[in-house]
Amino acid sequence: MIQVKRAYEAGSEEDGVRFLVERLWPRGIKKEDLAIEGWLKDLAPSTELRKWFNHDPTKWDEFCQRYFRELQKHPTVWRPLLARARRDRVTLVFRAHDTQYNNAIALKQFLQGKTKHG
Repeated sequence: MIQVKRAYEAGSEEDGVRFLVERLWPRGIKKEDLAIEGWLKDLAPSTELRKWFNHDPTKWDEFCQRYFRELQKHPTVWRPLLARARRDRVTLVFRAHDTQYNNAIALKQFLQGKTKHG
């Protein structure tokens, strides 16, 4: 099972295993306070894509297409996370204010698509 949660929300037991999926560390949070198993920077969108998207909902569909193309080129980065999600509850931790249009939501969609198709 894959779920998402803002870095600024308190962690809980229901989160299972938590991974930060951002290139940048969340502002104002100490590393020891985030309670993550790992920081998966390489799963985040490229800096260029992140800046282009700029959390603009009108660019969401195109952002997802571009981000998924980036992810497809690096299966060794996302396959271990997918394997973990098949065994355990995984929470993708993100720093964006927008809880509807962010890279963690897109990554969840990408991984769930891989779960359904093998």
